[in-house]
Amino acid sequence: MHETLKKIFADQTGRQRQFFLLAGPCVLEDEDMGYAIAGQIAGLTKKLDIPYVFKASYKKANRTRLDSFTGIGDKRALEVLQGIGKRFDIPVITDIHTAEEARRAAEYADILQIPAFLCRQTELLVAAGETGRVINIKKGQFLSPQAMRFAVEKVAATGNQHTMLTERGTTFGYGDLVVDYRGIPLMQDYNVPVVLDVTHSLQQPNQGAGVTGGLPHLIETIAKAGIAAGVDGLFIETHPEPEKAKSDGANMLKLSKLESLLEKLVRVRAAIM
Repeated sequence: MHETLKKIFADQTGRQRQFFLLAGPCVLEDEDMGYAIAGQIAGLTKKLDIPYVFKASYKKANRTRLDSFTGIGDKRALEVLQGIGKRFDIPVITDIHTAEEARRAAEYADILQIPAFLCRQTELLVAAGETGRVINIKKGQFLSPQAMRFAVEKVAATGNQHTMLTERGTTFGYGDLVVDYRGIPLMQDYNVPVVLDVTHSLQQPNQGAGVTGGLPHLIETIAKAGIAAGVDGLFIETHPEPEKAKSDGANMLKLSKLESLLEKLVRVRAAIM
């Protein structure tokens, strides 16, 4: 296990003085972009003493429209992720969707992420747990925080005790999400690090055009509230030009704004400790 992840799990709950960060583009669009984003964030987080994990999906399997971008090729994308981790000495996280993908991605990534829509899939959770990698399970938009205990138990049944849970908003009508911050301490009761997915919590799904909308101007508000509520980590998708991003551009943070946001969040964290 990477030293950064050992630090996060040092006390088996992730209750560290400083929050950790999972950040990067929604999907790996090309090799150069991935290295550039990872390098910039790695520099920022090192300066601010924030444990950092690079995030990018190696493939997107849950797009609304058939013509949406899904990736640059599975093997190539996984090799790029692995290369980024080695070059910057940081762990990497990527999504998986099937048991077969779990076994394949575990050869390249440090953390396997279970998408929110798949968080109840027993075969997927068990296969992920059996890889021995850290498993980040996103809470379904349709589930209570209390229901996530069973997802944690499925992974733990494989002997894998390294699970994270991620809050990413709850369905509010057909086209909006809300964050219930009570879910953070409720899920922390399962003795796992709890992450707040800031950018996906601001999605506006199920739009008529088949492209998800978002409210990126509220990223700072949601992030500050999460830190104040005591969340262990933050998940932020970021891109140099969100308006040109090939996935989830409507709710991503512009990369040039990340440093200022992190500086504010570090101060909020210090104030509540």
